[in-house]
Amino acid sequence: MSSSFTSLHITALDAIVNVNSLFTLAVFVGLSWNPNDPDNNLNKDPACAPTANIAENVVAFHVYSFSSFLFSSLVALALKQVIRLSRTTTTTATSSYHYPAAAVEFLAHINRTTLRVGMLVSGVGSVSGCGFLMLALVNVVQIKLGTLACGSSDSFAAVVPLLILVPIALLIYVAVVLYAFTR
Repeated sequence: MSSSFTSLHITALDAIVNVNSLFTLAVFVGLSWNPNDPDNNLNKDPACAPTANIAENVVAFHVYSFSSFLFSSLVALALKQVIRLSRTTTTTATSSYHYPAAAVEFLAHINRTTLRVGMLVSGVGSVSGCGFLMLALVNVVQIKLGTLACGSSDSFAAVVPLLILVPIALLIYVAVVLYAFTR
């Protein structure tokens, strides 16, 4: 495996870890925020009041999301370490003041299939984390604006774009990951 190919994988793994870190921060902010605001004045209809089950789902989906992002990040970081640890040293034939003959050239010898599967598993963790975070946000909307079951137009107005845009973005992400997986 060429060092530029390996560099590309390290860059992709860095991107996964960085995005997961941002989403993990969002999950922590979501968990620290109390959605059961007693002075909730956005939902005027008592028939649209959320149940305790919806509040429990907010916490559960945030925890599932955090677990997925953490799993994905740890797999990506482990792959980066495998790439770095598998590098071998060779001596260069040329010598100069800055680069003596004993200079080290790094080449990674990594099983491509293992690397691809690891990257795919990390991508699946990120996608599932996004899905759980989206479900948590749907439940937050139901707590703040009224349940979807009662037909709250404000809730539908907030949830419909979320349920359209996030899956489209996830489909694009999955397509790119699968494309990279087959190359």
